Amino acid sequence: MNTVVLNLEPIPHLTDEQFYQLCAANRDLSLEMSAAGELIIVPPVGGESGNQEAKLITDLEIWNRQAKLGKVFSSSTIFILPNGAKRSPDAAWVKLERWENLTPEQRKKFPTLVPDFLIELRSETDRLTTLQEKMNEYIQNGLRLGWLINPQDAKVEIYRIGKAVEVIPMPAIISGEDILPGFELQV
Repeated sequence: MNTVVLNLEPIPHLTDEQFYQLCAANRDLSLEMSAAGELIIVPPVGGESGNQEAKLITDLEIWNRQAKLGKVFSSSTIFILPNGAKRSPDAAWVKLERWENLTPEQRKKFPTLVPDFLIELRSETDRLTTLQEKMNEYIQNGLRLGWLINPQDAKVEIYRIGKAVEVIPMPAIISGEDILPGFELQV
């Protein structure tokens, strides 16, 4: 199953609240929205990708429980980026003070911020160029560190604000650098 992008141009641009209501009314769909207002229906992943994603989130959560520096989020969490896009990374982390600066209402619905760190895991249905565009969008909106894990090509792309993308071969151990001090992931 491929990602489906619906152009909603004949309809006025959905507000954040309307998009939230649309997602709530269609809980069986994984939805995102581009900055241009296109509705993106993201297909579910298979067992292997789902298992890999769960491992990534678990490793990040274990580190975070010890470090107590932020909050970890799953692929079901939609973040409203400064450019208006509504995106769901496969795993995300937000520094605690930034999370606590949100209102209780913003925490309950879709957080209006870009994560400090995130991971996108390429599944067999994902086009690499689409994920790379998504990673660049995150960086342009303030992401500090991001990893695009690409099992199909046995590579990891590391995105940092203000720097060129670094591509490393797998297997590798990648570091959370100063964003996630002490966090390392073996991929």
